[in-house]
Amino acid sequence: MTISRRNLFKVGIAAGTSLAMPSVLRAQTAAAARTVRMVKSGDLRAFDPIFTTADITGDHGLAIYDSLFALDSKFMPQPQMVGKWGVSDDKKTYTFELRDGLGWHDGTHVTAADCVASIRRWAQVAPGGRMMMERTRDIAKKDDKTFTIELNEPLGLLINILARYSAPSLFIMREKDASRPATEQVTANVGSGPFKFNHALAKPGASFTYDRNEKYVPRSEPADGFAGGKIVKVDRVIWDNIGDQQTAFAALQAGEIDFIQAPPADLYPVIDNDPNLVLQVLNETGSVMLLRMNCLQKPFDNVKARQAMLHLIDQEAFMRAAIGDPRYFKTVTSLFGNGTPDTNDENTEWFKQGGDPESAKQLFKEAGYAGEKVVILQPTNIPEYDNAAQLLAATLQKIGINAELAPSDWGGIVTRRPNKGPVENGGWSIFMTDESGFARTDFVGNPLLVANVDQGWYGWPKSDEYEALRAKWANIETLEERKELARQMQRVWWDFAGTVHLGQFLAPIARRKSLTGLIGMPGYTPMWNMQKS
Repeated sequence: MTISRRNLFKVGIAAGTSLAMPSVLRAQTAAAARTVRMVKSGDLRAFDPIFTTADITGDHGLAIYDSLFALDSKFMPQPQMVGKWGVSDDKKTYTFELRDGLGWHDGTHVTAADCVASIRRWAQVAPGGRMMMERTRDIAKKDDKTFTIELNEPLGLLINILARYSAPSLFIMREKDASRPATEQVTANVGSGPFKFNHALAKPGASFTYDRNEKYVPRSEPADGFAGGKIVKVDRVIWDNIGDQQTAFAALQAGEIDFIQAPPADLYPVIDNDPNLVLQVLNETGSVMLLRMNCLQKPFDNVKARQAMLHLIDQEAFMRAAIGDPRYFKTVTSLFGNGTPDTNDENTEWFKQGGDPESAKQLFKEAGYAGEKVVILQPTNIPEYDNAAQLLAATLQKIGINAELAPSDWGGIVTRRPNKGPVENGGWSIFMTDESGFARTDFVGNPLLVANVDQGWYGWPKSDEYEALRAKWANIETLEERKELARQMQRVWWDFAGTVHLGQFLAPIARRKSLTGLIGMPGYTPMWNMQKS
């Protein structure tokens, strides 16, 4: 008799989940009622949210650091560390005053000098920060609580740029940490946010612990998206790194963990039918799953090879492999995702139901493909990407491409993807990622939407024509002008194929019903406001 994966789970559960659990997950104590245990979609290896764009590092940053402004649930910027701010009549000088009660976890006060250093460091790598600096005369401390940004010309999106959470996000660090170049990782993990990183309990590869910052002074407004009062209602949050999905799910059912960020799609029906568990969509804008190709190395240094990938992909097949349940996915052809004000159908003739492998094969031939190895980074601890990577390798092999999987956990991919070299020297050809549909509209701050090689994200596409259009985005005044610019940008983007979409999906988290108050926003998962009954 053949035993399916789902029935195997049921057998394991019925047997009392007699799995070899890590000892740290066993026997809850009285303190467990004030402790939340979470399994994130990956392993935290990089701790500096300016140094890397990994979402798990963004979650880490959101916990221990704070920001000058934050987006509310309607995606409008609201003051966070800033108490008061104003702009001069000529719209060129912004003055910011920090609110009272801001302190670092080491006991020192947050100052304007910390903010100035943090902005300058962030602006070295963030596209929105670079655009701001191109128009900036000076950023300077005025006194301990006040600093200014002086512009050479008005920039109406300045506050939005400071508030956006497109990684790398503007988290404020101590001046001595922010004085490092953005290419050197800050490892101190000392912030001013609502959680403190517990260095003594850090177990790399196993778990990381965050304690409530008892000295944190939240804003008086109610929590609203990333904005408002960051009130921590538990004493401790532990991120357990459980790479085996069967073990993690058994722990969730047994009440030994409270939250799984990326439950396997084939377990959705089991979760739906468990009276103690809930599937919850935190990011209602959905996420676009996409391929990044290394545009610096063969074969994808040739635009026709990248265009071949557009024709090759059968989005429905990839979404079935990655997500499974059709309630949670749809196809997407617009650079701007589905359902945004800028979504359009310009230059999308390449899309066909089922894909077009013959056109893809011809384009690879025109690109001069000569059997070069195509290395696909395969994150074995994220089932959605794992399944999609295997399907991609098989799909490429069917049209004669020498595709090879490079399996590792997600942390290994985060470590490997900065390598710009050929595959023979530890480089790569393709990896998969996703980002929120909301992020697809941020052409000022989103590095995935940049096409100027070194200032762009991993994959390093280049298009001077597209960049000239992107530079106009911050100056658009009317919705009609913006929609027309969006069509022009999308036409050029699909011509040089900076990325390839695999589909758009909603990704529910799984939690125990006793864990409530989670804040739903794109990109990151805040840990304040949640509580256990």
